[in-house]
Parts: sequence; structure tokens; C-alpha cells
Amino acid sequence: MRKSESQWSAQRGFTLIETMIAIAILGIGIVTLIAAFGSAVAATQNAEENMIARQTALEALESIYTARNTAQITFSQIANFPSGIFTSGSTQLLCAGPDGLQGTTDDINCAASGPCAAGPQCIVLPGPDGVLGTPDDVGMSLSNFKRTIAITNALNPDGTINNTLKQITVTVTYQIPGSGNTRTYTVQALVSAYR
Repeated sequence: MRKSESQWSAQRGFTLIETMIAIAILGIGIVTLIAAFGSAVAATQNAEENMIARQTALEALESIYTARNTAQITFSQIANFPSGIFTSGSTQLLCAGPDGLQGTTDDINCAASGPCAAGPQCIVLPGPDGVLGTPDDVGMSLSNFKRTIAITNALNPDGTINNTLKQITVTVTYQIPGSGNTRTYTVQALVSAYR
């Protein structure tokens, strides 16, 4: 008799309370995974805007160096308006004007071309076929991006102004689509009067 009772107790199943606790723990785990998945999707969607902000900031900085190195502009022109040719404050990303430099006072609205409408800068992205350069390409307007180019005289170690060195800070700010949040990407560099 004792032998059969021990076999019976060894084969008993879960109680209702144990099953409910297991379901609750499993539910918490699934909710946590769904939240993590949502965060990953949001980060992936923002990655494109982050890359665009980074690239437009670096392009503006690079155009300043190129113009200075090719003697297209003088060192004294590397300043914010009205002292120089670069815009003051936050401006929309427009196409380079007659001087060919981004972020200057002669920038203009871009002309309509391909999938891009006239207005602010636009990036052409591959369409549904996933191939760039085909008729189904789509244009992504950069109207939610703003750029600030701040140019100041650099200081010597003793605190005096260095007249042969300028600090350039390019800041690109954009609004995250679908929310009121903004993000900022900033690059800083020094430019010398000497080539």
C-alpha cells in the first residue's frame, strides 16, 4: 500500500495556483520582449535621420575647407554674416547658390529633379524594388532639418584672440517624425589662415 501511494504522489501534476503563477511570469517576459522590440524598431527608424544629420554637418564643414584650400574664398570671408559669407543662426537646408558653398547667404531653393520636389534639399532613396536609379525611386525632403554654422575666432592659450585660426561649429537639428522631440548633431573643427 505504501509503495502505490508514493508512486501516486510522484506523478501528481501542477496545481491551479502554480499554473497561474507560471502564466503570469511568462506574460511579464513577453511584455518585456515586446517593449524591447518596440525600442529597437524606433532606434532603427531614427538611424536614417541620424546618418543624414551627421552627413550634412560634415558636408558643410568639408565645403569650407575645400573653398579655403582652393582659394575660392579668403580667410576673412570665413565668418558669419554680416562680416563674412556664412549665414547666422539656424537655417533650412537649401541648395548651394552661385558660390557653390552650403550654408552661405546666397543659398537657394532646390529645383525639382527626379522624385524630388522644388524647395529644401532632398535625398533620393530606392523605391519598392530596392534599386537606386530606377523609375520607382522616392524623394525624401529634408525640410525638418536645420543647420547652424557658427564661426568664431580661436583663442591662444593665454586667452588672447588668435587672428590666424577660427573655430567652426556646425550643428544640424532635426525633428523626429511622429513626435515633438528634436535631435542635434554637432561637429567642431579649426581652420587656419595657412594652407
